Amino acid sequence: MKKILLYNSGGGLGDSIQLFPILLSLKSHFKKAKFYYLGAHTNHFNGRLKDYKIHLETFDLGLKYFGFRWWHFFFANKRALSKGLGKYDLIIDLQTKFRNSLILKRIPHISFYSRTLNGFFSSKKIKSNSLDHLENLSLFVEEDIIEVNFNIKNLSKEILNEAKRLLPNSNYVGFSITQGNNYRKKSWSIYKFTALANKILSKNKIPVFFIKKDKIDLIEKIKNQVPSAIFPEIDSKLSCPALVTALSARLDTAVSIDNGIMHMMALANIPMIVLFGPTNSKKFAPKNKFTKVLDSKLIHKTKDINSIGVDEVLSLI
Repeated sequence: MKKILLYNSGGGLGDSIQLFPILLSLKSHFKKAKFYYLGAHTNHFNGRLKDYKIHLETFDLGLKYFGFRWWHFFFANKRALSKGLGKYDLIIDLQTKFRNSLILKRIPHISFYSRTLNGFFSSKKIKSNSLDHLENLSLFVEEDIIEVNFNIKNLSKEILNEAKRLLPNSNYVGFSITQGNNYRKKSWSIYKFTALANKILSKNKIPVFFIKKDKIDLIEKIKNQVPSAIFPEIDSKLSCPALVTALSARLDTAVSIDNGIMHMMALANIPMIVLFGPTNSKKFAPKNKFTKVLDSKLIHKTKDINSIGVDEVLSLI
């Protein structure tokens, strides 16, 4: 393997962070290969996620929202050839949309891996019902690819030292309460979060809220209801996802809705309680063994995340 191309159709930071294990594992296994990234959206690995030090060469075909437009089918092959890279040894399709996979396969390659339509587009059929890409890729290349997870020690000393300065003690419980987009209501009530924060204070725990500096009104609202709450990011000149991960490593546990910060926290491999409503917890919840999922669809038969009670979360803390 000399050239491997990975395709990701997701656009959020969380979508990219979820790929960390597969990227680290593939890079460890195929040590001599050069890895390229084709996304339907921005390549966050060389942008906002660069501090995690997982570099992927951007394969830019000049086709915005690649794979999401049928007319891309007629340009994908020609534009790929114009890059002068020849055939990819392996293209890894990390999504399952028929149209996207059909267009992606137009890029010159030797081997093509995809789970779309039960592996219909794959150049080699594998017998597997697993949704785990690494497990399936091991079968596909007929080699045992060992899973490699992100190690917090890979972050720079500057970021790790800043996290220690901001959270120097112990008994911290982290909260991530804001969703990155509004197309589905994934947020748990702010009043439930503040009620939970006050309850953990009575158990000698310190609530730590991860909220962007520019959300001044929200920060003030929480301060009024939980005066002892800490907002570490507003006291730092640094501002990046890697700092959130470093800060998370200082926590005893964390509570989060389904958002990008949830995935940043999960990289610290700490105990987490994640709350789900309309979105798919099996698909998006962190996979580490310390994560506990409260999914309103499973426990209350509704997509309304606010059906989850404060005491249900507190009992898991």
